[in-house]
Amino acid sequence: MPDIKLGLLCWNQNTDWPSLLEAGVRADRLGYDSLWAWDHLYPIVGDPDGPFYEGWLTITAWAAATKQIRIGLMVGANPFRNPALVAKMATTLDHISGGRAYLGIGAAWNENEAHDFGVDMGSGMPERLRWLGEALPLIRGILHGEVPTAAGSRYHAVHVRNDPAPLQTRLPILVGGGGEKVTLKLVAQYADACNLGGGIDMVRRKDQILREHCDAVGRDESEIERTVGAGVVVIRDSRAEAERVYKQAFATNRIAEEWEDQPIGTVEDVAEKLAPYLEIGYRHLIVGYPAPYDEESAVRLANEVRPMLENAR
Repeated sequence: MPDIKLGLLCWNQNTDWPSLLEAGVRADRLGYDSLWAWDHLYPIVGDPDGPFYEGWLTITAWAAATKQIRIGLMVGANPFRNPALVAKMATTLDHISGGRAYLGIGAAWNENEAHDFGVDMGSGMPERLRWLGEALPLIRGILHGEVPTAAGSRYHAVHVRNDPAPLQTRLPILVGGGGEKVTLKLVAQYADACNLGGGIDMVRRKDQILREHCDAVGRDESEIERTVGAGVVVIRDSRAEAERVYKQAFATNRIAEEWEDQPIGTVEDVAEKLAPYLEIGYRHLIVGYPAPYDEESAVRLANEVRPMLENAR
């Protein structure tokens, strides 16, 4: 197994199904370690008025069409579904994939799409975080083969049976988000993996806070897999050409303002941009992969950038 893992977060917006399916199958073919989709209902980057494919069905189709790559949501919106049902869905995904499922979950944030679809998002983020705090121990218990009962303010369950059990002895729960007081504490208490973003300085600071939460709850921080959202990668032989392709992808996704400080440029440029995450222990690099799913960048990240990073280490 390589020391450095690569993941592709395929944006399931502003595309068609054959292209989105092929993006996932290609990631598997190229030897990527993980494959992710968003759990939203409208496009979340750029103009929200556009096509969007539902996340759980997307990753289930990928699971059936791939062979080796691990698959999950980045991340599931907890208010959308009963957490006991989510545990059952993740177990089914684990069987469909042959033991390659992640259960990604977070408190959720997009109140506009939830309003349109009639999803209760509570009074705001503090309440949704309380709901997530109720959901995680229930999910954890179900996946561990317990028969849990829950009687919280939000979720109720009675002697939940999960038959068959997941194929994985410990199907990993990935909690997304970097909230310093609550979310990272929930990671320390219940998660097998975290996902942070916002640049190297932000990730470094929040990782230190995560370690402090682990100390406070008596958790070995090394048990938590560190994953990072490393931005949108575009690789070409020249920086100018990489910038042109990047602009084209953002135009396809109807994004008016380009993101700054992204890993865009030559192989050397991208490796230099990603290397600092490895130095702080974030060795699972998950990059954004917007339509039209630039094949050259995916190939070169796997075949040229990863060996360069591994050799440097």
